[in-house]
Amino acid sequence: MTGILAAAQPYAGLTALVFLAGFVDAIAGGGGLITLPAYLAHGLSPALLLGTNKLSSSMGTTVAAARFLKEARLRADLLFILVALAAAGSFAGARAIALVPPETVRYLLIVLLPPVAVFLAARRRFGLSDTSSRFSEGALLSRSGGISFGVSFYDGLLGPGTGTFLALAFARFCGYDLLRATALAKLLNLVSNLSALAAFLWLGRVDVKLGLAMGLAGMAGNWAGSHLALKKGAWVIRPMLLLVSASLLVKVAWDMLK
Repeated sequence: MTGILAAAQPYAGLTALVFLAGFVDAIAGGGGLITLPAYLAHGLSPALLLGTNKLSSSMGTTVAAARFLKEARLRADLLFILVALAAAGSFAGARAIALVPPETVRYLLIVLLPPVAVFLAARRRFGLSDTSSRFSEGALLSRSGGISFGVSFYDGLLGPGTGTFLALAFARFCGYDLLRATALAKLLNLVSNLSALAAFLWLGRVDVKLGLAMGLAGMAGNWAGSHLALKKGAWVIRPMLLLVSASLLVKVAWDMLK
């Protein structure tokens, strides 16, 4: 028994951080802000970092997406179209890396993130009610489709905060309440993650054992986070989105200064 505890001890801190990341990610996205530094601190090779993180985060996001979509009751035909557009956007973004330098995207984030944080702080009732019915079916499809492709393009190109941007955009431009917006964000983020994971597995850049083990912690964190979000709704999602947006701004600024 002592030997088992000694063997597990080096993973205790990592497990706790992955659980926390899953909890935050289920509510507002941005779990990678926690997991990527945690894996590096654990000693994981940088070559295996992104692939291992995609494996564990995909497992966790599957739990959150399933719970949110069950409650959101979104149309299956709409989900199919948005998933296809998200996959196409992510693929196009990955192909565009050579054409659009990531530094350009980082500068754009520095400009865009402060207004997002101010907007969330000022609009205390943002996302509390669903006003999507004011749009026609065609308008809603074009808006949500544009968001799915555009943000997934960013995910393939750079990535940090994709789930947060999706939830905010669906709420702001499609009129969904934050619960439905987060449900859509989880599904599309999962599609993008699985697409990237397949590529990393093909290249052999995944520590499968570590990823699966941490995936269980991520699943537990996502279950707890989605449970809280479904219970409290926008009252807990909105402040968490604000926190993640501010954290993302700090990270992007820090990466540019290093």
